[in-house]
Amino acid sequence: MTDISYVQHDKEARFGDYIALLKPRVMSLVVFTAFVGLVVAPDPVHPFVGFVAILFIALGGGASGALNMWYDADIDRIMRRTQSRPIPEGRISEREALAFGLVLSGISCVMLALATNIFSGLFLAFTIFFYVVIYTMWLKRATPQNIVIGGAAGAFPPMIGWAVSTGGISVESVAMFLLVFLWTPPHFWSLALFMKADYDEAKVPMLTSTHGRRVTRKNVLVYTLVLAPLAVATGFTSIGGPLYLATAIVMNALFIKGAIAIYSRTEVQAEADKYAVEKRFFYFSLIYLFAHFAALLAEAGLSHIGLGVW
Repeated sequence: MTDISYVQHDKEARFGDYIALLKPRVMSLVVFTAFVGLVVAPDPVHPFVGFVAILFIALGGGASGALNMWYDADIDRIMRRTQSRPIPEGRISEREALAFGLVLSGISCVMLALATNIFSGLFLAFTIFFYVVIYTMWLKRATPQNIVIGGAAGAFPPMIGWAVSTGGISVESVAMFLLVFLWTPPHFWSLALFMKADYDEAKVPMLTSTHGRRVTRKNVLVYTLVLAPLAVATGFTSIGGPLYLATAIVMNALFIKGAIAIYSRTEVQAEADKYAVEKRFFYFSLIYLFAHFAALLAEAGLSHIGLGVW
């Protein structure tokens, strides 16, 4: 990591730069899965309390993004897909990003605890700690299993949403956690397959860099095959139902088909079409996760108006 005491920014920061520090695309996933976790929970929450809870969970997710960009500023300057971020381009200094992330972390955790319950606030604090310290500062640069273990941080938001409503953890919230947790490796490894050069240059030990694309392709398939039955099984819990089950069966059949296509590829084939199959799988993985959580949300809506089946 670059020493923050020697980094100066030479461009004027705009409001949009601070928004970019929050990683809004990642935050949107945090907000959506946390919202679903809150809505599908059995204990109803007042709409205003729910809105406030999601707001502070979003701020906590954004704080994690800002602290991640602060610590990873050195490799962000190297990787093509991150060179346009506010810190590498000199619009925000590392010191400012650190302060911004720390302040948002404190506000989000304390306010979530005050607005809902202490357990939720502590859970959000642990999630930020896990993402920033365990994943960003330690695992990301230490092991090719970085995205596997570190993926837990991105899988906690639906559990936090559930905790806002119930004050605890249940089989259903763990099922939502596992859905995101097991989805993360094939999602990011498919990205790493066509962004391998970036990780190589930044010396980040992504699986593609340490073990090669062949092993990565195998792992994408293995995790997809582990994920699929879990995703379908969630349909038989109290938050599932026929709509979710149908969605899960279709989406996982397509996901397995895509993973098999990736596994079956040779590097000659992949380079010939510029990793088109891998790119399609990566973008489909975003639809995959959204579809599952949207189906859970729909099941909750049907249940609330008396049309639930399970």
